[in-house]
Amino acid sequence: MSAEMEKQAAAPTSSMNEDVEAHNKSAYDSPSDAEQAIDRQEAKALVRKQDLRIVPLSAAIYLLCYLDRSNIGNAKVLNSSTKNDLLSETGMTAYQYTIALMVFLIAYALFEVPSNYFLKKLRPSRWIAFLMFCWGAITVGLGGSQSYASVTVIRFLLGVFEAGLFPGLVYYLTFWYTTEERSFRVAIILASATLAGAFGGAIAYGVGHMNGTSGLSAWRWLFILEGIPSIVSSFFVFFLLPDYPETAKWLSEDEKALAARRLAVQGSHGSGAAMTWEEAKSTLLEWRLWAHYSIYFGISTPFSSLSLFTPSITAGLGFADLRAQLMTVPPYAVAYVVTLLVSWSADRFNARALHSAALSTIGAIGFLASALLPVESYSQRYGCLIVAASGAFACIPPLLGWLSSNLHTTAAIGLAIALNISMGAPGQIVGVWIYKADEATRGYPTGHWTNAGLLFFVAAGCVSLHCYYWWRNRNGGAGNGVMFKY
Repeated sequence: MSAEMEKQAAAPTSSMNEDVEAHNKSAYDSPSDAEQAIDRQEAKALVRKQDLRIVPLSAAIYLLCYLDRSNIGNAKVLNSSTKNDLLSETGMTAYQYTIALMVFLIAYALFEVPSNYFLKKLRPSRWIAFLMFCWGAITVGLGGSQSYASVTVIRFLLGVFEAGLFPGLVYYLTFWYTTEERSFRVAIILASATLAGAFGGAIAYGVGHMNGTSGLSAWRWLFILEGIPSIVSSFFVFFLLPDYPETAKWLSEDEKALAARRLAVQGSHGSGAAMTWEEAKSTLLEWRLWAHYSIYFGISTPFSSLSLFTPSITAGLGFADLRAQLMTVPPYAVAYVVTLLVSWSADRFNARALHSAALSTIGAIGFLASALLPVESYSQRYGCLIVAASGAFACIPPLLGWLSSNLHTTAAIGLAIALNISMGAPGQIVGVWIYKADEATRGYPTGHWTNAGLLFFVAAGCVSLHCYYWWRNRNGGAGNGVMFKY
């Protein structure tokens, strides 16, 4: 499959690009006039048509990606009472397990930026399908691991191929939607991660009863059964995921022209020129973007730690074995709903910074309360886990939409989004170390205090950058009539 993708990706695309550039030239020459000419009803109809083709498929892709990434947390505690869990059968210690988690994130950080380049170069449908096939096959292979070394190597490879998906999807949406439309759609995609967390717990609960089937432990079946859907789905993605509005066969010529006018100022273009060194240098040296990256670093630690350690956290709240898997479902289910509502509101009121600040504060309070409550207060701490998860997950989509809405060229968008999510990787590495196995009986205080502090940092950063953008807009914005979004 991957060889066929590479062969097709090598086919000449210059004629298509020339047609696209000729088609869009007039629209890009006078964006202000073009924007005024757009009929609102036609635009709404176009967006609905795009949504049906793009959003459900993108969300399903990320759901499978997140399921294959985070199932190692379920495998760690699945049937641990009978010593049929991942650690017992591979002879891994808790420290070695943490190393295996960390190498995934190192690979994730290294390959995010190059992946966005290939997404534009090879077209989204081809590149994302290739990544999906590879990570699915690697997840199945993880079910056959026999040692610490094999688990670590396979997890590194998984990180290589999963690295490009989320920044790629965020970048991909900029080819189809304006800045005001992106956050909610990013939220739907990101919320599928919380949905995967809920499904992952339920699936692990069911697969746990397969322990010993065909001579395989349940944790091995978990990797195999969750990797196969990604492999199969990659073929559908290759043929069904649309690349760009200007090449979509299901759009009429009038709809393509409308899409071009809508995105003349606020979107990326499939026919855009490759990034120049000057554009890359400008993006790399703009300090306000590094402020965005720092904020994303702060949210990445709670995101990572909850993704990987929620089964362990619930196991430490008095829920044993398979029941611990089942009790991971409510925090993710609530976070799913909250994420969608917050993202809709952030787009509706065009106030992404303040929404992220508010939700990160709520998440911080949830973690703070978990750290302060007595260890035996299981019900109260479980409620705090739900609050913490909702706040931590829900503040991420507005942050990503806020960044992309303050980038003004196709090249800058692709590079900055990839850099932003790559900067999150060190934060995710921190997340794998803070929930220490020897603190389980004490309620994991280090993890909760760390997450609370970082979420308060996120809130302060959002408010500070919001004020800075407000001040810049009062003094002319970014120049040439372009205003910052805050």
